[in-house]
Amino acid sequence: MEKPPLRDSAATNAASAPPLLNTLTPSHRTSLNRAFAAVYTCAIVALFYRHTQTLLSSKTLVSFYVTLTLFVSDLILAFNWASGQAFRMRPVYRKEFPENLEKVVKTSDLPGLDVFICTADPYKEPPISVVNTALSVMAYDYPTEKISVYVSDDGGSAFTLFAFMEAARFAAHWLPFCRKNNIAKRNPDEYFATSTDYKMSSETEDIKIMYESMKMSVEHVVETGKISEEYNTSDEVRQAFSQWSIDGFTRQNHPTVIQVLLDKNKDKDNTGNSLPNLVRVSAAMTNAPVILTLDCDMYSNDPTTPLRALCYILDPEMQSNLGYVQFPQEYHGLNKSDIYACEHKRLFKVHPVGYDGLSGPNYLGTGCFFRRRALFGSPSTLILPEIDGLCPDCVVNQPLTAPSVLELAHHVAGCNYENQTKWGSKIGFRYGSLAEDYYTGYRMKCEGWRSIFCYPEMAAFLGDVPFNLLDVLSQNKRWAIGLLEVAFSRYSTITFGVKSMGLFMGLGYSHFAFWAILTIPITTYCLLPQLALLNELGIFPKVSDPWFLLYMFLFLGAYGQDLLEFVVHGGTIQRWWSDQRMWIMRGLSCFAFGLTEFLVKSIGVPTEGFNVTSKLINDEQSKRYEQGVFEFGVPSPLFVTLTMAAIINLLSFIVGLVHFIVDGGSNKEGLIMQLVLTGLIVMNCLPVYQAIALRSDKGKMPTKTTVTATLLASAVYVVASLFLK
Repeated sequence: MEKPPLRDSAATNAASAPPLLNTLTPSHRTSLNRAFAAVYTCAIVALFYRHTQTLLSSKTLVSFYVTLTLFVSDLILAFNWASGQAFRMRPVYRKEFPENLEKVVKTSDLPGLDVFICTADPYKEPPISVVNTALSVMAYDYPTEKISVYVSDDGGSAFTLFAFMEAARFAAHWLPFCRKNNIAKRNPDEYFATSTDYKMSSETEDIKIMYESMKMSVEHVVETGKISEEYNTSDEVRQAFSQWSIDGFTRQNHPTVIQVLLDKNKDKDNTGNSLPNLVRVSAAMTNAPVILTLDCDMYSNDPTTPLRALCYILDPEMQSNLGYVQFPQEYHGLNKSDIYACEHKRLFKVHPVGYDGLSGPNYLGTGCFFRRRALFGSPSTLILPEIDGLCPDCVVNQPLTAPSVLELAHHVAGCNYENQTKWGSKIGFRYGSLAEDYYTGYRMKCEGWRSIFCYPEMAAFLGDVPFNLLDVLSQNKRWAIGLLEVAFSRYSTITFGVKSMGLFMGLGYSHFAFWAILTIPITTYCLLPQLALLNELGIFPKVSDPWFLLYMFLFLGAYGQDLLEFVVHGGTIQRWWSDQRMWIMRGLSCFAFGLTEFLVKSIGVPTEGFNVTSKLINDEQSKRYEQGVFEFGVPSPLFVTLTMAAIINLLSFIVGLVHFIVDGGSNKEGLIMQLVLTGLIVMNCLPVYQAIALRSDKGKMPTKTTVTATLLASAVYVVASLFLK
């Protein structure tokens, strides 16, 4: 993207420095992080020295296999810890000054902004929620004639189109209302739901009535499953929906549907100002130099967000190789303790700060401002698409409704267009992984692009979170599979990544790519010590053994550093506990199933594809979530393995505690570590025990799951007892 013309500064002091657009401050913890990493590395080396000694001196097969299992598990944990140090080598914090932007570039010279909002299922992603997201970005503090909003509906839903036709009419009133009253929250649903944020007036009341009317119409259409004749009031509307009457039109297989809902050259708001472009289906219709990608439920919470991004994009010192500016994913509606750890503080806040000190954060799938040029090859090599009109520097001067523009848009929006082209492999967003956001950002970094993590005090975007455990685990399983697809591809992070980006960035990406293999150590430490405890077999050092101090340092050091980072970045101890509990739960369920599904898929067996995470809110589930109660409710294999481990740990803790108190004996000291570890896991599994035995609501553990898990736990105990004895 070319640098916009600067303001003439001849009238000012020529020797004065240009206005400051952004600053960078290294973290004060960097030196401590590096010192701790050096000490902890020595401790890990000592641990493997002990494992090696124990292996070589093993006198029985049981001792040998137990030690080997612990060795492999600790090796994976050591790799996970070592790769995570990449984020701690040079964390930095940035601050931008959007108020200085007008001193650097004229408002008329600001770059165009294309906003892409993706949705796929009107029943899991309510159209009214998607509409609110679109309205929040259409109302940005940015020249409206430079904003184009594209809604990509992979599900081909007529309900979504209907919702946006209603939204286009409402926008003519909502956008000038936001500008006139300088509203911060420009998602109408959120604005009107927060009574303290506005003062009721006749104008506000009128806008609220218009919004409620639109909302009722959209929700009625989705609920009834049809668009009644009362809404087909014009030839334009009837023509738009006629495409759904074509024979063979399905969600999976349908012709390209493009509908220009608002055109900046024709449509005006109620004050006479131009409205932003609003189009169903994304294409090459405006080709703006800056692109914002958004999830359909991730609405804008700060109208100045584009200006904050431009503080980096327009910085001449960064322009040559800056690919994108990533904002953190933040959520509204989290309960006090965030029981499902949906905040993902490390993934979305802590680690990007560490990435930013290297070559920048990864693409998180939403809340990201791309330079269009960055999607077409490396900073030094422009890869041209097959069609000239798709080039990043192509300027579109024709109206959206021009026949040539619509013809090209229909052509490139077809699902078969990219076949035998460079799209998805060398240019554009990359295909080949269920974690397409991670893969796209990773490939861009390998090409030489850098990125910026913009983390303002006021959340730039806010999204919805799942309210039940199954949705959370299913989503994490999909991520785990997608990350493994990258880890074991020709572009593996540990080989290709390290070679292309350097050691620390390669390790940083590997930290996530091999996420799912954490199921091995997590499962090991949730089952092996417990089964050994049931058989009164000690596998850890005695308290009087000097090696006991090493184990304590490794455990407390890792957990202590993790807690410190979590709290420093605005977390609470209560949410940290939920976060580490979900780490265990993921390892026992979705990581295990994700790894298994990936291995099955690798040998050619077809598996489940992409499933949209539901954004629907059930009143009963919502109430339980607010109370901090886990939602199980429906039978799922993901719950079986988790429940099985919980049962084994509870049995082991009770039996081990009885033996410890009643029997005593010489082996008492050798079982303390196993007993403490089992007790900690039992504490983490309290929601499972409550769901099994103490609850009668619809979110309790299904009886089928409990029975299956109990039988499996019994079988595992019997087999382990035969082996360990």
